[in-house]
Amino acid sequence: MSSVVIKIEELNKMYNLGSINGRTLSQDLNSWFAKVRKKEDPNLKIGSKYYNKNEKLIALDNINFEINQGDTVGIIGANGAGKSTLLKILSRVTAPTSGSIYIKGRIASLLEIGTGFHPELTGRENTYLNGAILGMSRKEISDKLRDIIEFAEIEKFIDTPVKRYSSGMYVRLAFAVAAHLEPEILVVDEVLAVGDYQFQQKCLGKMGDISKGGRTVLFVSHQLSMIRALCSKCILLDHGRLVKYGETNEVIEEYIKQKHSMDLVCHAEFEENNQQENAQVYRISLKNQIGNECSNYEIFEQIILEVEYEIKKPLIGVALGFSIYKNQGAVCHSFDTDVNSSLLNKREPGRYIATVDIPPMLKAGNYVMDFTICRPGLEGIDFKKGVITFIVEEKTIDTSMCSYSTRRDGQFAARQHWNYIKI
Repeated sequence: MSSVVIKIEELNKMYNLGSINGRTLSQDLNSWFAKVRKKEDPNLKIGSKYYNKNEKLIALDNINFEINQGDTVGIIGANGAGKSTLLKILSRVTAPTSGSIYIKGRIASLLEIGTGFHPELTGRENTYLNGAILGMSRKEISDKLRDIIEFAEIEKFIDTPVKRYSSGMYVRLAFAVAAHLEPEILVVDEVLAVGDYQFQQKCLGKMGDISKGGRTVLFVSHQLSMIRALCSKCILLDHGRLVKYGETNEVIEEYIKQKHSMDLVCHAEFEENNQQENAQVYRISLKNQIGNECSNYEIFEQIILEVEYEIKKPLIGVALGFSIYKNQGAVCHSFDTDVNSSLLNKREPGRYIATVDIPPMLKAGNYVMDFTICRPGLEGIDFKKGVITFIVEEKTIDTSMCSYSTRRDGQFAARQHWNYIKI
């Protein structure tokens, strides 16, 4: 028996843009009458224009892929890439323009806050309503009700109409219902971003349990750390097209290359600023191990940071520091006081050049560096954000069996020395 639970072939979705655009009937009529009288559309944002009635938007363009039972698949891409449209089609909220879709099993969807909830019904009543939509009996829902309420942590409000819920309470109950009513396929859009950090981690753990139980999860998020933590496979969409489908880290790296490409800068200079009364940075440079300024490094190559700065008056409790970021996440932070706390005592006025070796441990990828002169925990004296950008590549080292850049988890490409003793 085939393990494929979702199969999509030549899927297309096109929207017609114009005066009839999917709002309420009264809004569409008001817009139409305004257009006939050559007046401004009362339903458009200030400064917006009418769309050409013949203009079309291609939301999905010839999408093809298969998802197997038990897969946890992330869907990523920039805003407008077609992620939510794809989930709405899979959840039967909207119909495709063309193409075929094969789905095996029940789908529970969490697409938007309050989707599938009736605002006048209580949380308890909406739970039974959602279960009935999924084809479950009243007894089956009742058996799960206690677990749903405990997971959502809204026991005091379970008999309150959901129209009085906050957005966080909505998400808590909606996710608990979707996850506990045992669908074969769970579809979750970017709604978890509304919840607090503790609840997000709780939801990730629950989705992981669902996947381990042989059910399938589709998860859309702009938080790449969540996608990495949860998903074994990933789909990258761009302007409605499927760019890549495969192992999560490889797909994320492709996304970063496309959407976070940057000009490489290994040298930055700053003019005199008289408003900086305490200290100022004048120059920041990245150099390789032979002393040449460089923005492109081989994996395991030594990187040297050099900073020219001025202390303008005696300062106490001041540190110099840099931060390195990759894929919008922090890789490391370092201060010169980490290994010499006496530097916090007093810094004499004068012009200085500081150098620091960045250990050759960074995985392949694009990096951004900040630099600061600050009183840790108190104030920033001079802060240079994103002034240095560089890239680490696997150019000469055969890492096909080491997988430093993709499949190996973690931020660093660490090479430990192993000793062997035959016993």
